[in-house]
Amino acid sequence: MSYRELIVELDRMHAEALSDALLELGALSVSVEDADADTPDEQPLFGEPGLTPERTAWQHSRVIALLAPELDPAVLAAAAANELGLPHVPTFTVREVAEQDWVRLTQSQFEPIPIGKRIWVVPSWHDAPDPDALVLELDPGLAFGTGSHPTTRLCMEWLEQSVAPGQSVLDYGCGSGILAILARKCGADPVFGIDIDPQAVDSARENSTRNRAEVTYGLPDACPERDFDIVVANILSNPLKLMASMLCSKVQPGGRLALSGVLARQADEVAAAYAPWIKMTVWRELDGWVCLTGTK
Repeated sequence: MSYRELIVELDRMHAEALSDALLELGALSVSVEDADADTPDEQPLFGEPGLTPERTAWQHSRVIALLAPELDPAVLAAAAANELGLPHVPTFTVREVAEQDWVRLTQSQFEPIPIGKRIWVVPSWHDAPDPDALVLELDPGLAFGTGSHPTTRLCMEWLEQSVAPGQSVLDYGCGSGILAILARKCGADPVFGIDIDPQAVDSARENSTRNRAEVTYGLPDACPERDFDIVVANILSNPLKLMASMLCSKVQPGGRLALSGVLARQADEVAAAYAPWIKMTVWRELDGWVCLTGTK
């Protein structure tokens, strides 16, 4: 017997509570999505680091619970309704989940990614299409940065064009370490990567070891007391604005700064935050995101 999904559509007020109840009653996993997605009524729901979204579920939510074969969807739905004190069992549908090789299916979603003129980001289960290119072996993981997002791609293309051998580079908000590793492969030395997330720092170290790229990683309190030829920060607009003074202080005179994680409509306000120290301009735009650059 295959796995099944129990699908319930209900209001925002009950979506999170129902999710918790289903998990407590034995559901293998539960996700919540906007039931109005891809319609005129779709609602954006997201936040940035340090900011809490105004809503934690959608007005019209869809709760999807993955059930083991032995669980009866009707019994589970009734038990969850009883747990929440609902007057009746919410309307639900059941969807069969076919047996698959989930590892192979997941891997098939991540193909080698060409970036810029000669960069390839290659998962470990693939061979590099061009072994003579700048090859970064990187698997999807907990830390942000596999080259698929426009902000990462923009920064990588900029680094490919900008880094000269022997230059010092600081990657602030390094995530998976992809930008620091690329800088090192372009000849930068020394290269440092800083992140507020200890898991990201650990992931970046592992990725650097795998790619035989000598990069020093650490948390913000380990950031070197020095300035750099190049500083790159691929984060988001609000933290970038808050860190303007600090990031600019890490750029040596004549050095360059690159910022991404910035939507095109946010470019002017981010540039304004950096204006007292470095004049930032849009280097390139991709899919609504921009990379800002400037020279100190």
